[in-house]
Amino acid sequence: MGAISVIALNAFRESLRDKILYNLVLFAGLLIGLSVLLADLSITEHHKVIADMGLAAINLIGVIIAIFVGISLVNKEIERRTIYTIMARPISRASFIMGKYLGLSLTLFVNMTIMLAVFLLTLGLYHVPIQPSIFQAVALIFVEIMVVTAIALFFSTFTSTTLSAIFTLGLYVIGHLTADLRTVVATSESGPIKSLIELLYYLSPNLEMLNLKGQAAVGVAAAPEYVMMAALYGFMYAGVLLIGACLIFQQRDF
Repeated sequence: MGAISVIALNAFRESLRDKILYNLVLFAGLLIGLSVLLADLSITEHHKVIADMGLAAINLIGVIIAIFVGISLVNKEIERRTIYTIMARPISRASFIMGKYLGLSLTLFVNMTIMLAVFLLTLGLYHVPIQPSIFQAVALIFVEIMVVTAIALFFSTFTSTTLSAIFTLGLYVIGHLTADLRTVVATSESGPIKSLIELLYYLSPNLEMLNLKGQAAVGVAAAPEYVMMAALYGFMYAGVLLIGACLIFQQRDF
């Protein structure tokens, strides 16, 4: 556990030194500000527009950080050849993977906390009611980002940075289209296509299950049991990916 914490803190410090994180947080602030501008242009549903776009901004920036920082966690060490120094120490490869994941998770948590604070301040300034549904939506956004981070880290253990980004982004998009995939499976008459789509359906994460932004924007809270089950599903999916990443990384030659 000591090795994991050391690697996690080191990954956290490296991520904080990366200026892209600060730029993305600033960009999130601008998006939230833009939502206020658009809400001022909208005569109706003023509160809904601000809440909806604010949550979307937090989600978008979080996913961007998870993908583009997550895919570089392992590949950056390989390209710099610092992986040889790390592997020469009494540190298991599983500890290395877990440490990198937890370090980025901590970075994402800090960034999301900052974005949430800006968002809540925006809501307060414009007298938008702060409902419990807002915090439910943000909590599941964080779970979704943890899943995306695990996907990015998984692909980065055996592919290049470019392919990792493509695969992660593709799986993220598919994860939000699981309901459509189910419809295609039910209506498709082609056996091979139906089998392929069905495989994608069962292997892909159901990220839409973690999406409460729409109902949170109108102040409708989800049942606590649903939030807990959705969060548990997300963490279990991320856990399976991390186990797979550790097993694959164990087999790589350096």
